[in-house]
Amino acid sequence: MEMPVVNACQVEACAYNTDRRCHALAITIGDVRHAHCDTFFSAPAKGGDPTVIGHVGACKMSDCQHNTQFACQAPNITVGYVENAADCLTYSPA
Repeated sequence: MEMPVVNACQVEACAYNTDRRCHALAITIGDVRHAHCDTFFSAPAKGGDPTVIGHVGACKMSDCQHNTQFACQAPNITVGYVENAADCLTYSPA
């Protein structure tokens, strides 16, 4: 199984975001109740590998139609703001 790509990330305040692209090796989505990007954090410096586009390593949103055994099956996802929180915009309740 290949991990889905973070196709776009609108959360420019994230330490892994450069030019609206995620550069974390893999992110985690959710906390069972909310589809937020659990990997998001802000820092004065940018991090991650600038040559890598992020992937979804784990998803805790078991009620998402793209989730199978806590693994995302969507071909790619988009992360963006929902009420000032970094959320998976691809999340869709089953």
